[in-house]
Amino acid sequence: MQENMNNAPLFEDEEGIDIMALVKQLWEGRKTIIIWTCAFIVLGFVAALTMKRTYSVSTVMVPQVGSKSSSSLSSLASLAGIDLGSSSSGAELSPLIYPQIVNSVTFRKELMYTPVHYAKVDTAVSMFTYATEIAKPTVMGTIKKYTIGLPGVILGAIRKEKPDIVLPGGGVDDTPKPIVLTKDEVKVLKTVSESVSLAVDKKEGYITLNVVGSEPIQTAELAMKAQQLLQEEITRFRVEKSESELEYIQARYDEIKKETENYQEQLAKITDKTQNITTTRDRIEHDRIQSKYNTSNAIYTELAKQLEQAKLQVKRDTPVLTIIQPVTVPSKPSNSRAKTLIVWTFFGAVLGCGWVLAKGYWPKVKEMLA
Repeated sequence: MQENMNNAPLFEDEEGIDIMALVKQLWEGRKTIIIWTCAFIVLGFVAALTMKRTYSVSTVMVPQVGSKSSSSLSSLASLAGIDLGSSSSGAELSPLIYPQIVNSVTFRKELMYTPVHYAKVDTAVSMFTYATEIAKPTVMGTIKKYTIGLPGVILGAIRKEKPDIVLPGGGVDDTPKPIVLTKDEVKVLKTVSESVSLAVDKKEGYITLNVVGSEPIQTAELAMKAQQLLQEEITRFRVEKSESELEYIQARYDEIKKETENYQEQLAKITDKTQNITTTRDRIEHDRIQSKYNTSNAIYTELAKQLEQAKLQVKRDTPVLTIIQPVTVPSKPSNSRAKTLIVWTFFGAVLGCGWVLAKGYWPKVKEMLA
């Protein structure tokens, strides 16, 4: 009789799932569920005690994007083949490009070699030095290496270790060369890319720099350096654009200056010529040169203003990013051992319930397959 009750069908053909049968079967298999749960509680304790603590830091910044300015004499300049434009509109770097800067190899490599303070070291050392010479592998990392990563360890032992790539010539000359990374640098750069990220809020117009590290001070210092590097990269871009625009305006200014001086000389000659002789032809010639001179002089005056603005733009040393939320040292880890234990316990209970329900439903499956 008891066997018939244990093997009672959990699903009714017409009325759907029999909830009472499910509850009854779970109750009868409570010992199995408890065993599964206890086993995963033990595993959860091990995972919680051996997991690597991480700390996270976030800083919020607002990029200063210049507004486009217009000139009343732009149409005159365009007629003369000169684009006055706006000296600030083209010098801004879109905030949508900022994440690409943070993810670039040069940016991550600079962070990798930035000295920061670790609790185990008396002096500041770089992430590369700490990862390759000081840090010891964690228990979970060792277990993962020789379980999930065991095939890779075996293949690495079989294969011959390839030497690092070295560029010919030793990099003595000043010609541009591609970036060459060692195997250790590639590993640490991957860690840096996982630790530093940048998010852009298109709707609200601010950016958030997120940094994850192994220690509070180290994480905060890394976030400060990442923030500083981002400002320097954007400032460098602005200076390059401003200097390029200054050279362009300077060249156009020199051209229009010569042209204006030429028209001024022609106007002086025709004026002296027509003082005593006032023929219609001379008056028309005088008015024509006068019109050209007025147009050229107006453009020359405007270019002189633009030239001074461009010079000021190059010398200007204001921060590109306005910091709304500064970097603060985290007071507690971002990952919780209690949450880890709860997740493992819940997972064990779910697996236990699934095991009990599967055993009760298995006879019916066998009948359907028979």
